[in-house]
Amino acid sequence: METKVSSAAKEVIISGNLPTRLIGERINPSGRKRLTQALQSGDLDMVRKEAIAQVKAGADIIDVNVGATGIDEAALLPKAVKIVMEAVDVPICIDAESPKALEAALKVYKGKPIVNSVKGEKKSLETVLPLIKEYGAAVIGLTIDDDGLPKTADKRVAIAARIIEWAEKLGIPRQDIIIDTLAMAIAADSKAAMLVLEAIRRINAEFGVNQTLGASNISFNLPDRELLNVAFLGAVITAGVTCPIVDAAKVRPAILSVDLVLGRDNYAQRYIRAFRQRQQA
Repeated sequence: METKVSSAAKEVIISGNLPTRLIGERINPSGRKRLTQALQSGDLDMVRKEAIAQVKAGADIIDVNVGATGIDEAALLPKAVKIVMEAVDVPICIDAESPKALEAALKVYKGKPIVNSVKGEKKSLETVLPLIKEYGAAVIGLTIDDDGLPKTADKRVAIAARIIEWAEKLGIPRQDIIIDTLAMAIAADSKAAMLVLEAIRRINAEFGVNQTLGASNISFNLPDRELLNVAFLGAVITAGVTCPIVDAAKVRPAILSVDLVLGRDNYAQRYIRAFRQRQQA
């Protein structure tokens, strides 16, 4: 199944038959004091620099999130989206908590974005999905509902099915739905990764949709986080994740290695090209 997203100048196709697409995670104030302070003051220069650096590091799509305390998200998000569109030519993943902020950003976007995200909650489905339909976007569906984050793979698969059903009833094609099974910290639950992997495999087998994941969540509060993140990424990509949300500069070499092993890199061209670029740098 192919999910096609675009900027004004560039189309990116997400599919299990193609190389893994990387959604750059760094324009997000969560846990980032300097970025939060810049956004609170209305300074978007750091947003511009982060977008450029992530594309240079190999990000195929840039996630843009400005949600933090003291920020008028509806006013600032469209400005941040415009800045990123001016700085780089890759598609954007519009990451908004507020439907008002989401619509404001969708109005200024040129191309077909991804929206991050809709939940399995009735209120979220009723407010977000009509915007997806109206603006012709793709959407990330989070496997969480009114009861919170499920502790079983069965429930996460059921929520994914609910999101897909609601979207298709509104006329949103299945290929425009990307599911996120929500990785959680294995420091708190050593079985958390296994649960996610089971859900990913089942969603891949039952629905065939593309899938994403905030991969670094798995390593919170543990040492050598990058080592764990890379190990987890290899597993989830093999299971069915096609466009993880990552810090491209830290994990792209490992993901290129996974793609090569999975037969998604003819004659190791991408792998060798990236190796030579690192050597030159």
